[in-house]
Amino acid sequence: MTINEIMLFVFLLNLPFGYIRGNARKFSRKWIMAIHIPVPFVFLMRILSGMNYTVIPLLVLSDIAGQIAGAKLRKIDMNRNIRAVE
Repeated sequence: MTINEIMLFVFLLNLPFGYIRGNARKFSRKWIMAIHIPVPFVFLMRILSGMNYTVIPLLVLSDIAGQIAGAKLRKIDMNRNIRAVE
């Protein structure tokens, strides 16, 4: 696998967790779990693909981007639901 494929996998993996985190109270158990559950999968993907530790900063950036994008999707979804009720 190439680094671009792994970064895309990490981004897509973190989208649903960012969506969950977007509704959780900051530093709550749900918030912490949403951030940390994907980490072992990212670690395994890096190891199984044969990448060394130098790609970790790129994977962290992909992780953060997926979390932020998922939280923004949550906000968009909540706004749509509020407008649909009005």
